[in-house]
Amino acid sequence: MATRALYLVVAAIGIAGSGFAAWWWQKPVSSPAVVPVVEAGRAQTGAAKPVSVEVAVVRTVTLRDEVQAVGSLRSRRSVVLRPEVSGRIMALHFRDGALVRQGQLLAQLDDQLPKAQVQQAQAERSIAQANHQRNQELVAQGFISQRSLEESAANLEVAQAKLALAQATAARLRMVAPFDGVAGIGNVHVGDYLKDGTDIVNIEDIDGLLVDFRLPERYQRQIQRGQTVRITLDALPGAQYTAMVQALDPQIDANGRSLLVRASLDNRNGPLRPGMFARISVELGLRSDARMVPEEAIVPQGNAAIVWKFEPATDARSGQVRRTTVQLGLRRDGWVEVIQGLESGDSVVTAGQQRLQKDGAKVQLFVPAAVGQPG
Repeated sequence: MATRALYLVVAAIGIAGSGFAAWWWQKPVSSPAVVPVVEAGRAQTGAAKPVSVEVAVVRTVTLRDEVQAVGSLRSRRSVVLRPEVSGRIMALHFRDGALVRQGQLLAQLDDQLPKAQVQQAQAERSIAQANHQRNQELVAQGFISQRSLEESAANLEVAQAKLALAQATAARLRMVAPFDGVAGIGNVHVGDYLKDGTDIVNIEDIDGLLVDFRLPERYQRQIQRGQTVRITLDALPGAQYTAMVQALDPQIDANGRSLLVRASLDNRNGPLRPGMFARISVELGLRSDARMVPEEAIVPQGNAAIVWKFEPATDARSGQVRRTTVQLGLRRDGWVEVIQGLESGDSVVTAGQQRLQKDGAKVQLFVPAAVGQPG
């Protein structure tokens, strides 16, 4: 019995000892020697590492303030010959694509009936003239009254009017060139019966050409008559022509809010043809102090644009950046004009902006950006 009680006491002591050992093992260790290591680690991770960036210098260049437009070449004068009356073609006096002179007869319609009417009117006028002349002599001698003389004068006027009408009717059957130019390709042949208004041939004056183009209404004060514009054509790559502004439409197009401009250019013995597609460059000004930065430096931010301005330290290979709002102007070949916000010689970040979070961030230069010169 005593032995059994002893066993129970030993078992209770063993269980209690195991529980105490487990509690002691799980107790957090607080060693003074470890604290400096942890604190040192925290201090090391709290130090910000400089961000590697690329920068470019703001350059000052001479910049042409230009606006681009498109248009089509037109003849200085152009007309399509059409008969005013119906009739059959009796003769054609032009060759397709040949030069024609002002007043040259190009097409003749059948005029036999009008010619007969002219002859009849001429005969009636001759009779009226003779009667009126005889009456003048008789009145002078007192054989007839003044009223008879007035009637003969009126008859002469009627005969002259009939002759003029017959001649005008005959002239409408003759189609002549209204100006010097080049005949197009004819659409009719001798013997064809034409109704009034049928196209016969077009005449083009291509010694001088016109080009019409439209500009946004905000440029209406910057363009004026006599100003020169540059023209290039897709059909003639590499060639450039100069035209002069001839007229400005006094009315702004309400649909597109644009201004219609007409320019003229000399084409004597030139290769240009009406209908060619033209690209027009209008120079509105020339600035010799334009500040340009690479497009990569611009960071859109809402409706504004910013750049990260680099402020070098003493070693010039590291420094800090500042967020700067800029006002942009023209774009040329990967470069952007900065109107406000930067000065010539400033440096801006062109790569690595996505890792910049706040003003004063520490940076170090990686490799200077390799970009071309602004155009």
